[in-house]
Amino acid sequence: MTATSSQGRLPLALYALTAGSFGIGCAEFVIMGLLLQVAADMQVTIAAAGLLVTGYALGVTVGAPALTLLTRRMPRKAVLLALMAIYSAGNLACTLAPDYATLMAARVLTSLTHGTFFGVGAVVATGLVPEARKASAISVMFSGLTLATLLGMPAGAWLGLHFGWRSTFWAMVVVGLASLLVIAALVPRSRGGDTPVPLRAELATIARPQVLLGLLTTMLGFTGVFVVITYVQPLLTRVAGFGEGAVSPVLLLFGAGMVVGNLLGGRLADRHPVPALLGTLLALAVVLAGMAVAVRAPAAMVLAVALLGVAAFATVPPLQLRVLRHAAGAGQNLASSFNIAAFNLGNAAGAWLGGVAIERGPGLPALPWLASIVTLAGLAVAAWSVRLERREAHAASAPAGGMPERC
Repeated sequence: MTATSSQGRLPLALYALTAGSFGIGCAEFVIMGLLLQVAADMQVTIAAAGLLVTGYALGVTVGAPALTLLTRRMPRKAVLLALMAIYSAGNLACTLAPDYATLMAARVLTSLTHGTFFGVGAVVATGLVPEARKASAISVMFSGLTLATLLGMPAGAWLGLHFGWRSTFWAMVVVGLASLLVIAALVPRSRGGDTPVPLRAELATIARPQVLLGLLTTMLGFTGVFVVITYVQPLLTRVAGFGEGAVSPVLLLFGAGMVVGNLLGGRLADRHPVPALLGTLLALAVVLAGMAVAVRAPAAMVLAVALLGVAAFATVPPLQLRVLRHAAGAGQNLASSFNIAAFNLGNAAGAWLGGVAIERGPGLPALPWLASIVTLAGLAVAAWSVRLERREAHAASAPAGGMPERC
């Protein structure tokens, strides 16, 4: 594959992957700005319309490893092209859905592409650049997802408001086809990197302790994020005292923070992977704890939401890079897809945990504290993983046949 020098420009192929990630990110997020229109048109409750978000997330969790295994013998570029074709077909099915059940099925179909695209795409992205820029390559590809939150979600809501919710899905069909074309034109076919790894070797890679610890760290980190962000609207209106009209501008700051955090996390992980992993998780826990204090002061809450966007997505490149590095040699596609599934499992777990806290626990104001505690659990797992890694490295470097060291 084409690579850049450590100081040169990133290849255009990387931005083709970014275009695809933008489209797939839009499919995940735009429905949140269309719930009222969908509920009215499909004659279902808002809660039922909200299940279209849940169905998508669960589809990602299941589809990421399943579709990766089904496509494991295909060249990676061919996999990406097939996924964008399925994405376009799924969104087309959404535009034509005559009823709620069909719309849900179309959403699940679209979601199946999400995890495998980001999983395989991350492997392709790191193959386009030299070792010193691999985390930055991941962050650039994932910037499409952050831009989908910053630009795609409000644009989709605007289209739905003025032209009907189906127009938003028509727009995503166009985005999907455009992404397919730029990937076909710009992403090179890998040289020798598409030789299928034996299934037993791929599964053995997933079973490596460091890979499993990486997946657990990812899940716990994003469980903490979604404990809060799932319920950010009631936190802003019912606790912080904002009017409903202020929610969108505040969320725009969250999206801008995501873009900044994603790029910052990539740069930090390129230079210092382990400190970046531990430092971003610690920063996320601190920001969440700070939000618990800021939630009663509107101005401070605005700053806290923006910082949450930065801290949350600064963790993404180091989390993804760590799993990829420990999966090196065999099964990177599957390990990367499992990590995307872990992100989405954290999303679902965070939404559930936050709901339990609201209905049966301490209530809305306590959500940031709960989120911070969960994130600290993820940090503890990461620190344990790093400690084991260093112990193994020390043991491997010890002179063979020498006397064992005293503890």
